[in-house]
Amino acid sequence: MSNIELIKQLRSETGASLADIKEALVIAKSDLEAARAYLRKKGMAKAEKRSDKETKQGIIASYIHSNNKIGVLVEINCETDFVAKTEEFNQLGKDIAMQVCAMSPLYIDEVDIPASIRQEFEREVMNDPNFADKPEQVKTNIIDSKMKNYAAQYCLLKQVFFKDGTQTIEDLLKSVSGKLGEAIRIRRFVRFEVGE
Repeated sequence: MSNIELIKQLRSETGASLADIKEALVIAKSDLEAARAYLRKKGMAKAEKRSDKETKQGIIASYIHSNNKIGVLVEINCETDFVAKTEEFNQLGKDIAMQVCAMSPLYIDEVDIPASIRQEFEREVMNDPNFADKPEQVKTNIIDSKMKNYAAQYCLLKQVFFKDGTQTIEDLLKSVSGKLGEAIRIRRFVRFEVGE
């Protein structure tokens, strides 16, 4: 594949600037996968820099499952109305709504998990005879590990993206944020299921 074809392909896939794509191809020695990885990292770094920006624009994305028994509404915010109208931002909204439908998260991020959940894990570990002789630091590490696993299952941002098992929803947001050049946040979501 020629350099021009590589540039066109990366441009259509990532939306990155031509300068960033050329830089990625030089660093990756024209290896397409390595260039993609470089652009993904660069986009995430850009997203980190913008993470403190105010996000008052956005969309409400929806998804109704094919059996009409599960429905989801998700509010996703960005900095400007211009970005909120882009096809990529709207696709992100649809993907997040489908993720909520498929994976049934309870919270957006770890900070939303009630303290009672950690207290429950602490009681579990402290009352387990297998851990009675363990040092406090080991018990704390076990509790932290249980919390991390709980977050990976029930926190939307920590869940593995169902369309791409190589990234979490948080990684997806950072990637799209870097590509669009604006901070992006999931503000809230609601999942309806018939009979629940």
